[in-house]
Amino acid sequence: MPHSPPNSDANEDDVFDGPSKTQRKREMEALQDVGKQLTELSRDQLKRVPVSDRLRDAVQEMSRITKNEAKRRHLQFIGRLMRDEEVEPILAVLEAFRGNSRAENARLHRLEDLRTRFMEDETVLTEIGNAHPGADLTRLRQLRRNAVKELAESRPPRAFREIFRMLRELDSSAREAPDEETGDEANDE
Repeated sequence: MPHSPPNSDANEDDVFDGPSKTQRKREMEALQDVGKQLTELSRDQLKRVPVSDRLRDAVQEMSRITKNEAKRRHLQFIGRLMRDEEVEPILAVLEAFRGNSRAENARLHRLEDLRTRFMEDETVLTEIGNAHPGADLTRLRQLRRNAVKELAESRPPRAFREIFRMLRELDSSAREAPDEETGDEANDE
């Protein structure tokens, strides 16, 4: 049957009226991906995500499923439920969770590096003292000596961990201090 040339009297049924099947499939897979990200959240995080109760229950149900094929089908179900949700607020909350954890991971790595440098060279204590004027430098020096001794004797690294806890507390209090200082300055005027 010969192919007929395009006709200017095109039927209304021949007019494009929506996304292609491939585009709809991509959108569905994107919704499934968002649903999968929801299944990876903790219960507390999931409570802060603006989703319907039905979707929240389906996401929580995912943790009880053990078989791979059942997980795949359940993710498809979650994707179908996602069609009825406002996706932008969900994505915003997920991005905030990722951003917070990235910033927190970077902070913890920075503190671990500081602890490592302190263990290698006690003069780093001066740097810690300058950055945190209220730090108990005597306690930190004592913990460092204990940590070196624990390492030499192959004992559990209690002092080594305590150094990290102290550095983390100092860093946390330094992050809160600028807010307090600005409040004090306002009261002085």
